[in-house]
Amino acid sequence: MVRGPVRALLLLLAVLLAWGSAGCGGGAVARPDGAERAVRAAVSAWSAKPPAALAAVPLEGWTYEVTSVRRDGARASARAELRYRLTGYDAAPAGSARALTLSEDGAGWHVTGDRPAPGALPQLWDQSPVSVVRAEHVLVLGAAGRTRESLEEIAVVAGRAVPEVGAAWPRPWAGRLVVLVPADLDAMAALLGRPADSYRGLAAVTTGLVGVSPAPADRIVVNPQAYEGLSELGRQVVLTHESTHVATRSATTASTPLWLSEGFADWAAYRSAGRTPAEAAPALRRAVNRGELPSALPPNEAFTFGGDAQAMARAYEGAWLACRLIADRWGEAALVRLYAEAGRNPLPTALRSTLDTDLPNLTQTWQSALREELR
Repeated sequence: MVRGPVRALLLLLAVLLAWGSAGCGGGAVARPDGAERAVRAAVSAWSAKPPAALAAVPLEGWTYEVTSVRRDGARASARAELRYRLTGYDAAPAGSARALTLSEDGAGWHVTGDRPAPGALPQLWDQSPVSVVRAEHVLVLGAAGRTRESLEEIAVVAGRAVPEVGAAWPRPWAGRLVVLVPADLDAMAALLGRPADSYRGLAAVTTGLVGVSPAPADRIVVNPQAYEGLSELGRQVVLTHESTHVATRSATTASTPLWLSEGFADWAAYRSAGRTPAEAAPALRRAVNRGELPSALPPNEAFTFGGDAQAMARAYEGAWLACRLIADRWGEAALVRLYAEAGRNPLPTALRSTLDTDLPNLTQTWQSALREELR
């Protein structure tokens, strides 16, 4: 029940809101003139068909929403938000801010250029025509210059990762992967908006918004040169690791420590690989044997790209061994619960509720395991 004074206040607010939207011009929105409407119509008509560079890509919902128009005589520029889905892979529309140029002739307005808006990242098709390879649960999009054989190999390896990840992370996830293979390291860096040196030596990375559901499928972006230099096992580990990030994305938030997210991904990747700690953690093994036992679980900043490669290797190896320890001592189901809880609550709370321990005890147990297993 709404009582008298509250009801009167609500009525007053309704009147003020209605007045504010219709009176004094404060809420007035300028309507586009005829020429601007023609520009918008031209963009709509032009965007009804995706570009030729995407002819082989399974697309749906390809639309441009014009957000602003500027005209200068027979020329115009427009800002627009591109929305699209990769059919069967994107649970929600993916997006890209675009800058369009148009010109007018006797027949009307025509789009003459389409590029990423200032500050926006390019799409793979901005760099070259795109080739497509499919495998079960996997869509691989490759840039010009990537051979079909190399794309098919990546599709097979990624396809093997899907059931491996499902076994390690038994909670719901899409079970589908989108892999982008740019032409080279520089093209990869351009797609991700960072200097090439940030990714030199990294075979793949995953893009996506943490803690968002539904969201477009994450994109696994491969660094061709680094990937091709790996062994068969190395390639499988890399793509299974990145696929694990795809699976756990909705459970990952800003509160999830990187040692847990990266360590869990490596744990899933090495889970059936048959590698011992000494074999899979050489950088950390050397440090421990020099008497440099880590004093704490790896901090978030230890996983920063472009820093000390050996320090980052030790961080990843230590994170993996921490998750391996939790799975062995408390059980794999407990590790999964810890991951989910750490995305919702502070780590001390998550440790207490899932493992009935605290961070100092976990750290000491981990240090003891390092001494024993890395000798």
